[in-house]
Formats: sequence, C-alpha cells, structure tokens
Amino acid sequence: MANNKEWLIKMFSLLLVGSLVVGGCATSATDISQSSSSSDNLATNQSQLASAKNSNKIMSNNLPQLEGMAKVELQVNGSPILIEINGTDAPTTAGNFVDLIDQGIYDGLVFHRVIPGFVAQGGDPQGKDPNFGGQLGTGGFTDPETGMERRIPLEIKLDGDDKPTYSKAKLPGAKVILKHDRGVIAMARSQMPDSASSQFYIALEDLPSLDGDYAVFGKVVAGMDVVDGIKQGDRIGTAKVVEGIENLKK
Repeated sequence: MANNKEWLIKMFSLLLVGSLVVGGCATSATDISQSSSSSDNLATNQSQLASAKNSNKIMSNNLPQLEGMAKVELQVNGSPILIEINGTDAPTTAGNFVDLIDQGIYDGLVFHRVIPGFVAQGGDPQGKDPNFGGQLGTGGFTDPETGMERRIPLEIKLDGDDKPTYSKAKLPGAKVILKHDRGVIAMARSQMPDSASSQFYIALEDLPSLDGDYAVFGKVVAGMDVVDGIKQGDRIGTAKVVEGIENLKK
C-alpha cells in the first residue's frame, strides 16, 4: 500500500510540470537547472543560469517584499482558512501573494484543479468570470500600471544559507527550509522556473518529492478541515490580510 501511495505521488508530481501552468506558459521550455552529458549544453545552461540570476536581482528588487511574517484569511464555502505567510524565508514570493490579496485579486477566484491526496490549486484571475469558457490554469496577474503580467522568480531557501536561491529548480530537497508538508501553500508554475504569477496550491498531504522544485511560502494554521473539503469549482469568497500588512514593502 505504501508503494502504491509513493507511485501516485510521483505520478502527480510529473503532472505538476505539465499542468501547474501559469501566465500562458503552456509551451515547453528547457529547464536551466537540468544537467546534461553534453559540455555544450552544460555551458549553455550555466550561461542561462548566470543571466537569470543577474536579471532576477533586478526583478526581485522591483517586486513587493514581505519583511517578516503575515497572516491571511481565505473564506471558502463560508468558512475561514487562516494561513501564516513566511516573508522571513521567502520574502519575494510571500510579498507577491500578500500584495495580490491586499489588492483584492483573489476575491471570487475558483479552485480550478483539486486532486484528493495531492493539491488544491487556484489563483487564475480568469476564473473570476463564471462565464469564462477558456482553459483555467493558464492565467496570471496583469499589472494595470504596466499592462504586463507580473512574474516572480523561483525562490527557495536552503539550510545554512542567509538568503534564498533564485531561478533554479531541482535543488536538494533535504536542505530546503520550507518543505512540502501537509497544509503548506506554494506557487504553481510551468516548466520555466520564473513563470509563477498568481496561481498557488495547498498541499493536501506531505509531498517531499516537490521539495527544491516549487516555492513554499506559508502554511495553513487553522481551517485545514475546510481545505480538505474543497472541491473543484469552489470559490474563494474573500481573501484578506489579517496580520502583518505593515511588513509588506512595495
């Protein structure tokens, strides 16, 4: 039975790459963290990684940051879910989420993908329209000031490091500070490490196979029974910051 559960988790993990799609990034892209036996490919990957790190220093500086902790409350099916947001270990990812909640972006959005024993995923702004006829899971937050979609770098902090690592997937899961324990909240993305925008998922079970590959930035501290009851198509009634908004820096 344990082997069956492990196989299912691995299968769903593979599905994440294909179906945690955000911001219209449905096309395949080379993962800059992938290793290769080809020295040419390796050199190209290293060059891409260096370029991504440099660009994301600028990207991170231009994004909202959460300097410390905060708490947010989602109302789903008339019941509250209280989530602690960790800006200490994931300042950019947490800052993006708290900022979008503060703007009211998540109010009315649908959980478009729910897999029992795996994840409940929502946050596609296209889902606010109940008559939307396209494919949910392809949308991200468009900044009204720039008219462009906000993307955030993949942000994962490792044990012993002062700051998170950016733009690099497939880091050693054993060293990750914020692990995929049951009840954590993390950002959905496509194959491209820096493709996350507004879509998130809540882990319905421990999912260690995702550690080092997706950015965890908080955890459910009350209302996990409500999370367990979420069905595909359920909506977030309201989302609000209930503590720590003063730690959000724009």
